[in-house]
Amino acid sequence: MNPPVLYIIVPCYNEEAVLPVTAPQFLEKIRSLAAAEKIGPESRVLFVDDGSRDATWSIIRALSRQDGHFLGIAQSRNRGHQNAVLAGLMEAKSHCDITITIDCDGQDDLDAMDEMVEAYLRGNDVVYGVRSSRKTDTWFKRTTAQCFYRLMGVMGAEVVYNHADYRLLSRRVLEALADYREVNLFLRGLIPLVGFQSATVEYVRRERIAGESHYPLSKMISLALNGITSLSVKPLRLITGFGVIVALVSFIGVIWAIISALLGRTVAGWASTTCIVCFVSGVQLISLGIIGEYLGKVYLEVKARPRYIIREKTWEDPKP
Repeated sequence: MNPPVLYIIVPCYNEEAVLPVTAPQFLEKIRSLAAAEKIGPESRVLFVDDGSRDATWSIIRALSRQDGHFLGIAQSRNRGHQNAVLAGLMEAKSHCDITITIDCDGQDDLDAMDEMVEAYLRGNDVVYGVRSSRKTDTWFKRTTAQCFYRLMGVMGAEVVYNHADYRLLSRRVLEALADYREVNLFLRGLIPLVGFQSATVEYVRRERIAGESHYPLSKMISLALNGITSLSVKPLRLITGFGVIVALVSFIGVIWAIISALLGRTVAGWASTTCIVCFVSGVQLISLGIIGEYLGKVYLEVKARPRYIIREKTWEDPKP
């Protein structure tokens, strides 16, 4: 049996500071795995430029000219990390047997790829890279990350704890993933839905080598909301349950008001009325916001716009 062909998919956005450092590391990993005959010599590193505003794409093109193991595709504009990962996966699926997606910042341990490939050779189609600890994170980041995974679980979204987007996928998983056409992508929850036999590999995540993180708190919150609303309808059911509770309390209040009026104990007052109006109004606005979030996603899905558009490929349209 011939060793599998591996494509390492690396999404990049404004990574001119870190790319010259991590690209040789990816190449060395490809060569070491090939030398050990764990992967085939046709294995490649595929960079996906997600509409960078700096010199990222120029660096990718230069790398591809220097060594044939480096390939690159450029999106027509910035479409987000998840779409960039998907673009790389879909472009690679007809050229390889397995893919490993990894960020460009050098935080993920490349040696975990050896264990991922071995797990694939044992029969696993999906291998998740899972952080063994969060000691390198700040207290705030560690706490918010733990809250994120717990919230996803409570809301019914199936995700692997402490797993981001460092994972191995086989070709048949990629072919099955291609049948999922949703525009609102949350791959951490989508891959478990695809199924197939899976395994996990633990690794230690390091500090970012250079540059700045592209995932501030606002993007983390947006990712969590997108994940919940893309994979679960539990928030809508919570609205229904909460509405029933509010209606029940209101019905009890009506009965109490009628009894008090019959007994002549009513006293005109604005405080109780104001509190009830504000409470009910707040509940209604929150409920409408959640419903609107789902409605907006339906609107985007119905449009069926392309999830990514490739502007240029290093092996098809080399430019000086």
